[in-house]
Formats: sequence, C-alpha cells, structure tokens
Amino acid sequence: MQIETPYLMFLGDVPDRLAAKTAYGIKDWRPEWCVGQLRLPGCAADLGIPDLTLAEAVQKGCRTMVIGVANAGGVLPEHWIAQVVAALDAGLDIASGLHARLGAVPAIAEAAERNGRQLHDVRHTAETFATGKGTKRPGRRLLSVGTDCSVGKKYTVLALEKGMRERGFDADFRATGQTGVFISGRGVAIDAVVADFISGAVEWIAPAAAPDHWDLLEGQGSLFHPSFAGVSLGLLHGAQADAFVVCHEPTRTTMRGVQHPLPTIQQVIDLTIQLGSLTNPDIRPVGIAVNTQDLEEGAARALLADLARTHDLPATDPVRFGVEGIVDRIVAEFPPAVTGASA
Repeated sequence: MQIETPYLMFLGDVPDRLAAKTAYGIKDWRPEWCVGQLRLPGCAADLGIPDLTLAEAVQKGCRTMVIGVANAGGVLPEHWIAQVVAALDAGLDIASGLHARLGAVPAIAEAAERNGRQLHDVRHTAETFATGKGTKRPGRRLLSVGTDCSVGKKYTVLALEKGMRERGFDADFRATGQTGVFISGRGVAIDAVVADFISGAVEWIAPAAAPDHWDLLEGQGSLFHPSFAGVSLGLLHGAQADAFVVCHEPTRTTMRGVQHPLPTIQQVIDLTIQLGSLTNPDIRPVGIAVNTQDLEEGAARALLADLARTHDLPATDPVRFGVEGIVDRIVAEFPPAVTGASA
C-alpha cells in the first residue's frame, strides 16, 4: 500500500501515552511526516506537535489522517466514527493500525466512496503465507524480546539498525507490527496473521540472505504474557534468531492489561533460549534494553550497571544512552562469515 504523507495524527481520547504508542513511534522516527495532531476531549496523550482542526490540517497540506492508537483488541470506538467520516469529507485519506477494518464500518466506507478517498488498514495484508518450516537459512537475525508488551522492542531494533549501519554492518529493520510498518513502509503485522502461519510469515519477512546480512526483527508481546504469548512464540520460531535483546520497563510490577506479575529478565533469557533453540540451537542473548524514561539519570545508570553485572550482558537504554555496548557484543559474538566483510 502507498500511504500519502504528510500525516495528521489522530489520538482520539486515549487514557495514556502507551495507548497512543503507534502515533509516538511514527512521530519519533518519522517526525518530518507528522504535521499535527487531532485530539478529542479527555485525551491524555500529547505528541508535542500542533493541535489542528481538520480544516487547518488540510490547509497545511496533510494528506492522510493516521489513527495512531493501539488498544486491547484493536477496536475502533463508536464515538470516533463521526470524526473519521468528517476527515474523509475534508479530503483526507485514513490509515489505521487497528484490527478493525475501516471499510467494515458502513458510514466510513460510504464516506470514502463518495469522496474518492483511500482507506488503509495497515494491520491487514493481501499476502498469503506458508506454514513455517524451521529449515536453516543463511543470513543472521536478531530479535527483540520482552518482559512485557510495550517495553521498547521496536525502538530497540530501530536504534540497533542505526548503530549497526554506522559500524559498517549490512543491517535492516524488519517490521512485525503496525507502527513499524508505518515507519519502514514494509513488513507484516504478525498479530493479524492466522495462527498457523505466524512463523511462516516471519520467515517471509526475514528470508534467506547473504551470510553477513542482519535482519533486525521487531518483537511482539512477551512469552510470559497470557494474552500475547502465542504471537511471541510464533515470532521466535520464525525468526530463527541468532541473537536476541531482552527489553524491559523497570517500574512495572504486573504485565500490561493483566494481573500477572512481570517475569524476571533471567526468566526471559532462559525461556527464550529454551524455546528458540527449536529453530536455532545457537541462539544467544547479546544485551538488555531498558526503558528508563521514568527514572532520573543517576538511577537509570545505576540500574543498568547492576543489570550488566548480574547478567554479564551490556545493558542500556537505546534511546537515552545509545546501543554501542550491544553492537560491541554482536561484533565479539559473531565474527564476519565472509572474509573481508565490514563490521
């Protein structure tokens, strides 16, 4: 799909920042595409870009209104429909990463048709996938895994893509969620793939490649999350990961949306190796990525130093402090397979 830029970011009336993580991800990694935001009364998220009316957004050149939210079940709230219809009537296309299909809402479908506008359901793909085979394929792959959902798995691999490329690696971010697809322009929202084909879809996203090429796969959910572990496991098997980074948010005590306690980082490492070895017996951790935005710098650095000592792995906040230590570990653990290769 070809989504026209620039964007008006629609946040609705989401209750917190995490509920608008799609919008934040696009704004953080593609700020030049985000002209303004449209929020309803009660919205608790703020991208820090101008609040615009639909008329103002069109006047400033916006082409598409992006529904930049991620909620449980990926539903489109009933009271948002009138705003989506108004955006179509104002001349904007609509793009959504929700599970709910825009065209399945009669009022939205009718408004798109009468205005000649496009509806983009980023979470859904026209591709068909085979079941995963788990057959060894060339190329190298890194997967971000988490103690919970929404802990920074996407930001970690995007930061690694930048850091590894700066060090001479042939490395590409591979999107497995709706926000990543918005950012990269390609990929598959794995949580919208029929369960039998999840691992096969991941094999399609990160196919056989040159021996020293790295595909950096965005993780989803957590192997310990009762809602999303099935997606996480299919992603792990399909990735056939050589390396993984554990992502963590240190202020939580229970996983998002449920009452289950957070697993420890060591539990995540152990289970990822145990389950990931089905398709890659040599899978290994290369770092810990911690979202420290709610910690003062001194406390953040102390926590990272403690985690590094405890797990004998580089620990960092990829956004706040960079990924140099993790890239150093990758260099040490995975020498070039091709003589004369960079990195």
